[in-house]
Amino acid sequence: MSTRTVLHEADIARALTRISHEILESNKGPDGLILLGIPTRGVTLAHRVGALVAQFGGTPVPVGALDVTMYRDDLHRNPTRAPQPTEIPPGGIDGKVVVLVDDVLFSGRSIRAALDALQDIGRPAAVRLATLVDRGHRELPIRPDFVGKNLPSAREERVNVRLAETDGVEEVTIES
Repeated sequence: MSTRTVLHEADIARALTRISHEILESNKGPDGLILLGIPTRGVTLAHRVGALVAQFGGTPVPVGALDVTMYRDDLHRNPTRAPQPTEIPPGGIDGKVVVLVDDVLFSGRSIRAALDALQDIGRPAAVRLATLVDRGHRELPIRPDFVGKNLPSAREERVNVRLAETDGVEEVTIES
């Protein structure tokens, strides 16, 4: 098995800065925004993007977590981790622009599950998707609005996002 690093710490920081600016530009400022990270690393990324959006937009943006484990359509095939807490910021999501934040977009199934989970929580004005890595191979008609890096990869390859807060190292690698 070979592993190559495709994003280093500075690359990840640059990508998140760009995503934050794009979110602010798309929304015409920070008003009405809520960032919801998809566990595990999506939550960490959402907090980082939230801090950047607050820095660039001048106003704090609510950040939360949306666990999609029980909404997945492949629970019978794939072993899953224990559900993580869903944390919706005070005031809920009704009428807000919700930006879902995930680390890697692959088949689109996690995002479909996130849309189902959101439906049980409230009715946002709009839902957007920010992802650090888009590796293609979609099985569903889902595309990100904000992308850190498009990373074409073979289906059998594995893309790993490692973040300092959860892994002690900051990098994106591909294993083949």
